Amino acid sequence: MKIAILSRDGSLYSCRRLREVAEQRGHEVQILDPLSCYMNIHPASPAVHYCGEPLGPFHAVIPRIGPAITFYGTAVLRQFEMCGSYPLNESLAIIRARDKLRSLQLLAREGIDMPVTGFASSPDDTRDLIEMVGGAPLVVKLVEGTQGIGVVLAETRQAAESVIDAFRGLNAHILVQEFIKEAQGRDVRCLVIGDEVVGAIEREAKEGDFRSNLHRGGKARPVEITPQEREIAVKAAATLGLEVAGVDILRARRGPLVMEVNASPGLEGIETTTGLNIAAMMIDWIEQHAQPGFRLKTGG
Repeated sequence: MKIAILSRDGSLYSCRRLREVAEQRGHEVQILDPLSCYMNIHPASPAVHYCGEPLGPFHAVIPRIGPAITFYGTAVLRQFEMCGSYPLNESLAIIRARDKLRSLQLLAREGIDMPVTGFASSPDDTRDLIEMVGGAPLVVKLVEGTQGIGVVLAETRQAAESVIDAFRGLNAHILVQEFIKEAQGRDVRCLVIGDEVVGAIEREAKEGDFRSNLHRGGKARPVEITPQEREIAVKAAATLGLEVAGVDILRARRGPLVMEVNASPGLEGIETTTGLNIAAMMIDWIEQHAQPGFRLKTGG
C-alpha cells in the first residue's frame, strides 16, 4: 500500500513512528510538506503536484496538519480525497474540530456535557458574559489557540474584564469558560480510533499553572477511565466525524466534561506514558479501511 503523511516536519515523533510502523508492514511511505503541494483542480483528472512533478496515486493519506496551516493543509487533503485516497481523518472533520466555537456547538447539540461556555463580540457584553459562565475565576481562550497558547485563567472579575477587553482590543475571537476548580489542573486525554478508546492518560499541570498540556510542562500517567468517560469520548469524536481523535475530558463533580477534541493528537505523550503502540493501531485502521477504488463519501 502507498501511504502519504502530510506534515511540515517529518522528524517529529508522531511522523517518525507512523512511518516506521508502516514501512515495517511493507507499505511505501512518503512524507509531504502540505505547503509544497499544489493542485490541478479539474473535474476529469484532479491531481496533486509536488516539487515540479505530479504525484502518483496514494491508497491513504495521514494528515498531520498543524493549526497554523489548517486552511491550505485541508485544501491539499481535500484534493487527495478527490483523487480517491482514503483520509485517516477527512478534511471536513478536521475543519470542524479546528473551529473551537463550531465544535463546541456541535457537541452541545448532541447533548455532550462541557464547561459552561460563552462567546460574544461587543465589549458591552463583558459583565453579562462573565455572569453567564458563573463568574470568576474563569478561563478565557483564543478561538484559534492550541497547546495551551492563548489560554488565561482570570481569578477575579476585574482580571476577567481586563483580559477580555485586551483580547477584544486585538480583534481576537475568544471563548469564556467556566473554571472547573475540582479538576485541580488535571485532565484525561482519551485517544479514540474508530469507535474505541485505545488508550488514556491523565495529564497534570506543572506547579503554578492550570494548563495540563504536556507542551506546557505538564506531567502524565496512565489512567483507568470509566464507562461513561469512554462513551463520551467516542461520541465526541463521532460527532465531529473524526476517525482518530484526542478527546480531553475534565473530571467535574457533575460528571465528565469534554474540554476539547483534537484532530491531530500527538503520539509521544501517550505512547511513552502507557507503552501502547498507538501508531500500529492507526496503521491497522488504515489497512482495514483503505480499499482499492475508495471514493470519499459526499456530504456536509
